[in-house]
Amino acid sequence: MSSNITLTGRLTAAPDVRFTAQGMPIAAFTIVTSRRVKDPNTSEWSDADTTYWDCKAFKQLAQNIADSLDKGVEVVATGRVVQESWEDKQTGAKRSKMAVLVDAIGPSLRGATARVTKAGSGQGQQAYQAARQQQGQASAEDPWASGTPGTQRPAGGGWGQQGQGGQGGGYDDSPPF
Repeated sequence: MSSNITLTGRLTAAPDVRFTAQGMPIAAFTIVTSRRVKDPNTSEWSDADTTYWDCKAFKQLAQNIADSLDKGVEVVATGRVVQESWEDKQTGAKRSKMAVLVDAIGPSLRGATARVTKAGSGQGQQAYQAARQQQGQASAEDPWASGTPGTQRPAGGGWGQQGQGGQGGGYDDSPPF
């Protein structure tokens, strides 16, 4: 079961786009949210309730995110909150975290302007194929490489694949910042 959510925040880094063995792009990025509060004693503003949200987007949306958004951009995103579970590679301990599978995202126009360009039909697929050709022959250690013999897959199945508990996996414990 998942819950819908709308986030308004900033990207902590440029989106990271990788490709599955079948050539489907997956964008991974983090949105930091917080609210501004004014201290009644000092009249100074500060951030409160700061939360870092791990987000993923797939297919054409992933490519559009990579082409349009960068670190520090304020965005408004909607999606589904899901719990991802995996097994820690070093300790074998079961781990889990909440993540957002993004359905729609765009720049916030509160403090910026944007010019929208409609992506043409098939334009994204051509970009995916060109990126795959530029990647060249991937090493056997690369879990995101094509499904050539000898390629090792992450324990949880990698992005876009079903892992333990029906969710994606293959994550490490490093913080998103």
